[in-house]
Amino acid sequence: QVQLVESGGGLVQPGGSLRLSCAASVSLFSIYLMGWYRQAPGNQRELVATITRTGSTNYADSMKGRFTISRDIAKNTVYLQMNSLKPEDTAVYYCNAVLILNAPSYWGQGTQVTVSS
Repeated sequence: QVQLVESGGGLVQPGGSLRLSCAASVSLFSIYLMGWYRQAPGNQRELVATITRTGSTNYADSMKGRFTISRDIAKNTVYLQMNSLKPEDTAVYYCNAVLILNAPSYWGQGTQVTVSS
């Protein structure tokens, strides 16, 4: 069992930045893959970025160069730094953890990000 708690969402103007945090209840070394997903109203949940146990990262094409996923092993926390935000980035952002490949994953409660002037 893994609990994930997201924080850091809010209202930001276009072109601004936010950093989301996802605190896990277990060591990141016990998690195969962690990721950020987002879901806008009326849309399916989509991948934003992932980071593996070994630190390898992967991004959705539309986020490359603007978003950065990172982690702090000592704090069991994964971050999503979001720069140059656009109104279309408005969504609920969810943290996800996969303990074992092909096993069911865990989700956080989500944090709202709104990009608007």
